[in-house]
Amino acid sequence: MKKTFNLKQSQDMLQARYRELVEQAYNLRQTDSAQSDISAFKAVKVLNKLNKLSYLNRESPQTAKQL
Repeated sequence: MKKTFNLKQSQDMLQARYRELVEQAYNLRQTDSAQSDISAFKAVKVLNKLNKLSYLNRESPQTAKQL
């Protein structure tokens, strides 16, 4: 249970960070394209971490049968 809570908490934190980076990349697109690219790259890295956590957080069939 605690492990699931920690995964969910980490997902929420990473989702907030992802949104920040995407917004920052969008806002910098016209003024500083290099910084925009860096923010977009960081957002992709965060999205990759989110996908890994989603994979770990999915409910396995054995766990569903136990409930």
